[in-house]
Amino acid sequence: MSVRRKAASLGAVGAASALLVTFTPGQASAHGTMFGPVSRVATCYAEGPENPKTQVCKDLVATSGTQPLYDWNEVNIANANGQHQRLIPDGKLCSANREKYKALDWARTDWPATKVSSGALNFRYRVTAAHPGTMTVYITKPGYDPTQPLKWSDLETTPVAKAGTARTAPSGWYEFSGTLPERSGRHMLYKVWQRNDSAEAFYSCSDVVFGQAAQVAAKAPTQQEIDAGADKSTVTHHGHGGDLPGEQAASNKLAAQDGKVALNAENTAAAAGDGSTVPQTIAGAAAVGITAACFIMFRRRKTA
Repeated sequence: MSVRRKAASLGAVGAASALLVTFTPGQASAHGTMFGPVSRVATCYAEGPENPKTQVCKDLVATSGTQPLYDWNEVNIANANGQHQRLIPDGKLCSANREKYKALDWARTDWPATKVSSGALNFRYRVTAAHPGTMTVYITKPGYDPTQPLKWSDLETTPVAKAGTARTAPSGWYEFSGTLPERSGRHMLYKVWQRNDSAEAFYSCSDVVFGQAAQVAAKAPTQQEIDAGADKSTVTHHGHGGDLPGEQAASNKLAAQDGKVALNAENTAAAAGDGSTVPQTIAGAAAVGITAACFIMFRRRKTA
């Protein structure tokens, strides 16, 4: 057997092994951010990382570069495990105490905001990889000063919304309802999404204005804008992404495609009415089948 044929066969086996990793339940990392009301990172991404419109988003790019915006769905702590206040100090809530997203903590009144009013509110969370967990949204107390860094003590202890998240999100959205209390002027909605299938948690800050129109209205990214920046994202759904060294656009794109395949497998399970065994069965069958095919190919070539 020639060296070239042996290498090709081993490459095929390696590809099959990679597919097995892609489909293994629990490998994908949950990602996303609030689109309604729009989070800070989402609204700056919607303006365009290369040519933001508002001064605050321009300053963000000047300070931190464009990567935090291309990685809009990855403001996370991989090992949070519910210890949010212990891991995130006052003044670092919006960035989850991550240097990469430090500009999100800026205490400024020119962040684009969403006009809201007291009463019922529908929350919309754009999810790029779904997992079971709990989505909790808090609001700042009366008298909150947006010119001061956000502290844990600024938030009401009782959330305005709390909802469980499903293991699948075929539409690409989590939607749930909440109730906003009486407020006036500018406030903050702080979201914590804690997964229950891993220790990872995600965070976001959404600026809102009560009783008046926002000076600059926050805008969520369109699907076209999301797709346009996908190749520049360093967020993969195989780990916790974002800060991994040496990631290139090509491998990121491949990882994103793999994540879609895994999510589609989960969606197939949801359509079949089986919440747990179908994606594992599909994953196992696909990986084992391809591995077996590669092994047979290897044996045949060896015999030849």
